[in-house]
This record gives sequence, C-alpha cells and structure tokens, in this order.
Amino acid sequence: MAHASPVSPLAPKTTPDVGPVAGVRYATAEAGIRYKGRTDVLLLALDAGTTAAGVFTKSKCPSAPVEWCREILPKGLARGLVVNSGNANAFTGRKGRDATALTATIAARALGCAEDEIYLASTGVIGEPLDATKFEHVLDETATRLAPLPWIDPARAIMTTDTFPKLATAKVTIDGVEVTLAGIAKGAGMIAPDMATMLSFVFTDAAIEAPALQALLSQGVTDSFNAVTIDGDTSTSDTLMLFATGASGAPRISDAEDPRLSDFRRALTEVLADLAEQVARDGEGARKLVRIHVTGATSKESARRIAMSIANSPLVKTAVAGEDANWGRVVMAVGKAGEPAERDLLSISFGPIRVAHEGARDPAYDEAETSAYMKNDVIDITVDIGLGHGTDRVMTCDLTKEYVAINGDYRS
Repeated sequence: MAHASPVSPLAPKTTPDVGPVAGVRYATAEAGIRYKGRTDVLLLALDAGTTAAGVFTKSKCPSAPVEWCREILPKGLARGLVVNSGNANAFTGRKGRDATALTATIAARALGCAEDEIYLASTGVIGEPLDATKFEHVLDETATRLAPLPWIDPARAIMTTDTFPKLATAKVTIDGVEVTLAGIAKGAGMIAPDMATMLSFVFTDAAIEAPALQALLSQGVTDSFNAVTIDGDTSTSDTLMLFATGASGAPRISDAEDPRLSDFRRALTEVLADLAEQVARDGEGARKLVRIHVTGATSKESARRIAMSIANSPLVKTAVAGEDANWGRVVMAVGKAGEPAERDLLSISFGPIRVAHEGARDPAYDEAETSAYMKNDVIDITVDIGLGHGTDRVMTCDLTKEYVAINGDYRS
C-alpha cells in the first residue's frame, strides 16, 4: 500500500466546529478492509422518520452500493448509513451485490430497522471483492458506541488518498426554529462532474419531505460538486446524500419552493460549495487551487463546457504547476471545447492581470508581474468569450509529479 501523502498545503488552516445534529448518532471502527491501524468503517444511525435524498454517479459502470442506494431511494426513508473505505465494491459482479445485501442485513440487525432503510457507500480499489463478513461483528459492536460527536471521526473514516478530513456546517431558522446542517466529504482524485470517487453526506434536523429534499439537493449540486474536476475522470462510486431527521421541532415542509426554506436552501448550497472546494483543495498531489471563470459565453451551459475544457486540460494544469502563465494553452482549451467562440474576441486574465485581449497578447502584458502572481496558492483564470451573457465557474487544481506517484502505486 502506498504511504499516506503529507497534508495538502491547500488544506484549510482550521477545522470547523461542527455541533450535534438532533437525530443523528454515529461511530467508527477498524475492519481491516484495506488499511491497517486506521478506521475504515462508519456506522451512522438516524431517528425514525428521517427522509433521504441522493444523487449518484452517471457512470455506466456503477458500484454495487450505488445500485443498492438507487433501488431503495424511492422509499425516501432512512434509519442508517454504512460507509467503508479501502474497497469500492465496484466491478465485482454477483459477489458485489451479495456483499451489499449482507452488509445491509448486518447493519439493519445492529440498528433494529428494515434493510431497505440502510444506505451504503464504498470507496477505494475497483475490481476486488469486498468481504462483507468483516462487518459481522464490527457493526454489532460499533452500534453500542453511537454518539452525536465528534464529527471529525466519521470524516476521517471515509478517507482514502485524502490528506485531510473535510467538514462543513451551518445553522439557520425555519419558521423561527433553529436547525443545523452538518456535512462530511471525501475525495482527492478521479473527480469529475456528476460526482466521481467523491462521497459526501449532509445531515440536518429540519423536517422536510423526501421529494422536497431531493429537489433541494439536485439544485444545490449544480454549482458545487458538479463544478469540480481534479483529473477529468468520473468514478463508479460517487454518492452525495442528504438526510433530514425532523428532530429539531421545526414544521414539516413538503414543497421545495416553500418560502420558509429560503434560508435553508442558501445554507445547503453554502455547505455543499464549502465541501466541494475542500475536495478541490485536496486534489492528489495538488499545490494550487485553480478557479476557472468564464464570462461572455452564449449560455451558462456553454460557459460550463468551456470552463471544464480548460480545467481538465493537462497542459493548462501542468503550466499552473510550473507557475507558468501560459495563456496559449488556455486558448487551446477554449478552442477544443466545441462551443461558440471567436478567436479575435477572447480576453484572458490571470488574477487581476489581463494577459491577452482581442485575440492577441495584451499590449500591457508584464512577464515579471504575471510570474509573481503565479506563485500564489490560489490561481484565478478568467476567460471572456465576448459573445453573450453566459457565465460559470469551476474549480480544479494543478497537475504535479505527486499525482503520478500517488496513482502509479495506488494498488501496490
């Protein structure tokens, strides 16, 4: 097994103080699935009546846990969640399906609920069977230690090549009653829109019916997790779920457009965006967070596709790693996106410095000034297409030698 990478230099300087969420308890354990000497299983219990929403990978080769969650999600209720790291239980055929069924059976017994109220997620190596019998005694014992704190424990238990745990939280009021949101995420590589090998779970003690919860989550993911790319690869296992326990005492809401949810909707989007940025900051081998801004496109959708073309370009990403403001590579990425663009209308800026304008190098371009900017930890690249009013922003990171090292010996 590859040695753990040092903590990313882009990691947040502080860890948020995430308080308890009424109706949510959890514990972690070491099952020895792949990693030794660290927790690799999370068991989380939810109060009766908890509603669930989820979005999953669009990969045509989804993992067995993704298929399990999709199958039970229409029920809209949840009592438990089991997450393991070290093995993705993907491309494992009938053995994979049997492993999910056995895991759900064991967890349901431990929590005293129905099997179709247990959600599952797995992350790690693809193609190796998951020995679910390892959960047989682990989950029973873990269920005796369930507690509402500290959130850092589940955040750590779901990590794979992550270098730091990812948490976010918010508090808002619904009809005068305070509700809490708390979220955890993992993700460092194989990250591209429609989630990727990204797992994230957000919990709230608000009382929101499942269809409304699903609508809120589907809206919130567009400009958060679906606006992040590390390497352009979409995994088999990406899962984002939102659970609402209703234990806060706030009124139960059935319509996502209910005006009483306006502050909640904003807070949910902020939590998702915070977690998504942390994923980008922990890109494998990353040394720089890169934010791509596209303006003047013919539509938001066109701006998104152009931004993703830039963000996924190995040439752009390696130039940033080398602290080279190579705007010619940005032009290349715009041109290959297949979206409306006019060479002689393009303007490109690195941070506040415009380096290209009207299809040529900006007359005021200063190499020394631009090179100094490229030494920053956070790099903003702005491209104005000059054709319309469509705008968008996506996040990525640079591409370093460490990325190759991490992924070159991932299974060794």
